This record gives sequence, C-alpha cells and structure tokens, in this order.
Amino acid sequence: MRVLYFDCFSGISGDMTVGALRDAGVEEAVFHEALQALGLGEEVQIQFTRGVRQGISGWKFDVQETPRFQLHTPSPQDHVLHGHAHGRNFQEIRALIEGSSLSDAVKERSIAVFRRIAMAEGKIHGVPPEEVGFHEVGAVDSIADIVAACAGLEALGVEQVIASRLVEGTGFVDCAHGRFPLPAPATMEILSGIPVRQIEESGELITPTGAALLAEFATFYGPLPEMRIEKIGYGLGTRDSRPRPNVLRAVVGICAETPDAEIDEITQIETNLDDLSPELAGATMERLFAAGALDVFYTAAQMKKNRPGFLLTVLATEETASELARIILTETSAFGVRMHRARRMKLRREFREVETPYGPVRIKLGFLGDELVQAAPEYESCREIAKRAGVSVKDVHLAAWIGTTPMPES
Repeated sequence: MRVLYFDCFSGISGDMTVGALRDAGVEEAVFHEALQALGLGEEVQIQFTRGVRQGISGWKFDVQETPRFQLHTPSPQDHVLHGHAHGRNFQEIRALIEGSSLSDAVKERSIAVFRRIAMAEGKIHGVPPEEVGFHEVGAVDSIADIVAACAGLEALGVEQVIASRLVEGTGFVDCAHGRFPLPAPATMEILSGIPVRQIEESGELITPTGAALLAEFATFYGPLPEMRIEKIGYGLGTRDSRPRPNVLRAVVGICAETPDAEIDEITQIETNLDDLSPELAGATMERLFAAGALDVFYTAAQMKKNRPGFLLTVLATEETASELARIILTETSAFGVRMHRARRMKLRREFREVETPYGPVRIKLGFLGDELVQAAPEYESCREIAKRAGVSVKDVHLAAWIGTTPMPES
C-alpha cells in the first residue's frame, strides 16, 4: 500500500503542507490548475520558492491576493470580533467549491476540511456550522492552501495518510477572538481526539488549516511505520526560528504492513507485584475494566528474594491511560508503573447472532479486509443460553460453531 507520512516535528500549516507535497513529487502545474478551476486564477497569484531552513532545503508556498480584487466586503450583518472582520463564510466557500471545475474528489475533500473548521468555530461561538463566518481561514490564502493541498494529495495517488504525533509551542497568539494562549481556540477544537503535546518552545507550530487537513486525512498518529521509502519532501514555514527547523517533512513509500488490517496506537501499562493478595488482584482487574481498560491480565513471575508474584499488564487508550495508572497505584501495592506506546494491528470486528437449537447466540467475526478469517461464539452469550436451556455451555458453544461454519462433505 502506498502511504504518505507527515512528520510534524515542527508542527504543520496549510502552506507547509503544499510545499511538502510539491517537494515530494507533485508537479507545480497541479496547484496552478486547481486554483484556476476554483475560479481564483485572477484573484490570487501563487508562487513556489526554493529556500532553506537551518540547512534543510525545501519549497516555500506563497499566496498573494491581486490588489484589484477585494475578497469580501463586510456587511452590517457580519460579526466583528476584536476589530477583525470575517472573510468568506462557510456557505460562500462551499458554493465557490461546488460551482468550480475541480474534480469531484478534490471538491469533496476541500469542503470536508472547511466543514471541520466550521464545526470548530461554530462550537466556539455557539452557532450552527452553516452560519459560521470564518476569520483568518476565510481569507483567500487559506482557501488556496486547502484546495491546493487537496489537489496535491489527489495527484500524489497515495492510499493512506498517517502522521507523527503532534507538538505545539507555548505563548499567545493574536486572532479574531482576541489574545489567546496556544493552541489557538479553533486549532484546539479541531485537534479534539488527536494526540498532541505542548513543548517549551515559543510560537505557534500548528495552524487551524494544518490541523484541519490532518484531522480530515490522517488515519493514524505515531512513529514512521515500516516502509520502502520512495520520496521525501520538505515544506518550508514562514519563520526561520530555532531550535528546530520550521519545516514539514513528507515521506512517501510502500508500507510493509498488511494493508487490510486496522492499525492503531495504544498505551501498555505494566507493574510487578509480589505482595498483592489474590482477592485484591481480582478486585483491581474488575475496577480497571470498569474504567475503560482494553485488556487486563496477570502473568506469573518469579520476583526478587525468590518470591512468587505477578506481572500486571493493562492495555489502554491514550485517553484512559492516566486514570488506569492511578487506579493501579492506589488500589494495589505498586510503587510505580511502566508506560509505553505500542502499535496494534487488529482485525475489523463485527457481532452477529446465529440460531441454535437452544436459542440465538452472539458471535464475534474478524475480517481482514473483506475476508472473514476468524469467528468465535461469545462466552457470556453461550453461558446465558445454556443456563436458560438447562444444558452445558459446551453444548451451546458447539451448536453456535456449527451455525457459523460449513459442515464437512460426507
């Protein structure tokens, strides 16, 4: 599977994305043609400039509004916040894109990105997304950035987009909402559900445009997967600040992993216990599952001083990891836990019911792409049916298997 990996070690913005795609092999004509198709060919001028950021060479993408064109004339109905008038609103941008000669795929993707921004702004202001008037993102340069990025992704022909975990700087940003701490309000809202951490470096690293592009296209956030690298591109940001180069790295390659499997990232929490009673171990397991653990298990281990003990392992999502670690530290004898990220490949799961002589039994199916590769009756369902029918769980389990697998030919 051909994959595009965005290495966002210095954040991401719309112009950096376009520059990285250009450096990764997308022809410059693709971006010019996209803006011509959008009808902005006379309204804006775009330019690619080869440059360097702290020794890293790449493309800088710039958009300039033609002086004789005025993007949007504010009306009395327009909201003005802290002296900032809106640019085009979501309805105007959607109409502009839908009425263009862009390909259907680029239209759909561009509108989806703007919709994410509209939903974020709408939540911040407490208005429906359709009524949102954009601030900075409604300006012509942001429109050009998003449409050009969507056109570049289509031209690159990748099947999946993944990205590194995001970092954002510290400090304040002046926006239409006033002076706000980073991340900016719209950026924070768009990044909901996406792993991001703040670092002790001043300045905005993630713009709302860059956040929306990732939120729409990236399916996974984590380290670079195993792949055969084909191309590497660098998109340059506006600043030339230290300590990290203001660039976005795009890596295109063939992923070595099974393309039909679902891949995500989890947190694995572990601790060694040699003085925990079995009763407390069982109670802790129940508490961890109730708090959202994906899995909990104990492994027998020989501890120091020749004591028999347990290795407690908990699998968790990033959102629940801290709470689960707190439960371990407060409800067991542990003085510390080990936490590390792990990539997980899993089958797509579906649950169905099959009829048996004893009643319907719930089964779990596992698909690799469209191929069914696993099927297993659910134990709790078998136990409930067995109790009701007055038979053994084994009998119900076997009947469910017969109902899900073809009988051998005689």
